[in-house]
Amino acid sequence: MAPAVPLALLVLAALGPGLAWPACNYPPLLWCSSWEITVACQAEAWCSNLSRPAAPVELSLYYESLCPACRAFVVQQLFTTWLLLPAEVLNITLVPYGNAQETNVNGTWHFQCQHGPEECLGNMVEACLMHEAKDFGTYFPVIFCLESGVSVTKDLEACLQVYAPQVSAARVAACVEGELGRQLMHRNAQLTAALTPQHQYVPWIVVNGKHTEELQAQAQSTLLALVCELYQGEKPESCTGRAPRSVARSMR
Repeated sequence: MAPAVPLALLVLAALGPGLAWPACNYPPLLWCSSWEITVACQAEAWCSNLSRPAAPVELSLYYESLCPACRAFVVQQLFTTWLLLPAEVLNITLVPYGNAQETNVNGTWHFQCQHGPEECLGNMVEACLMHEAKDFGTYFPVIFCLESGVSVTKDLEACLQVYAPQVSAARVAACVEGELGRQLMHRNAQLTAALTPQHQYVPWIVVNGKHTEELQAQAQSTLLALVCELYQGEKPESCTGRAPRSVARSMR
C-alpha cells in the first residue's frame, strides 16, 4: 500500500507546471515510494517524516541441547521474552552446535559433543525439527518443551503432540537418522566457526550482529529489558511496565 501523501505536496502539484520541480516526472502518490524518486521530486523533508516500521532486534543463540546454562537461558529468558513481545519486535535464530567438533570420514560428517553422544543427538533433533517445521512460531515452543523437560532426545513425540501436532515426528526422525541431519549439523558447525569474535563458551548470544560481555550478561539476566531498550519502534505494552492484555502470540 502506497504511503499517504502530505496535503502540502498535493497542493504544490495542483498549482501547475509553474511551480513543478523540473526533475520530477512522477505523480505525488509516488514521491515517497523510493529514494530516487524522492530526491528527483525534492521531497526529502516530507518523506522523512512518514512513519517507517522499525527493524526488529536480531538475536542469535549458539548453544548445546544439554548444556545446563543454555537450557536455563532458553527456558527462563528467551522463551518468556518471545511470548511477551509482538513478532515485529524480536527475531530469533537458533544454532544448536556449540563446542562440538566435526570430522569428515570418507565423505560423511561425524560429530563429538561436549556432553557426549546424547547431546549430539539432541542437537540434531532440534536442527531437524527446525528444518521440518520451517516456521519459528511452530518449532520454538517444541524446543522449549524439549529443553524444559526430562529428555531432549526422548520427548520429541510428546512435545509435538502438545505444541505442533501438524509436524510429523516420523519425518523429524528420518532427518535425524539420515544424511540430511548430518548436513544440517555441518551447516551449524560452519555458522559457529564463522563467528566474530569466535565463541568462547555457551550459550553464546549475538545481538544485532554483535557479541560483547555486557550484552551477554544483560541477555542472560534481563533479556526483555535489553530488547525493549534496543528496539527503536513504538514500545509494546510489555516494555512499558503495564501488563499486556493477553499473551502476545499463541503457540499453534
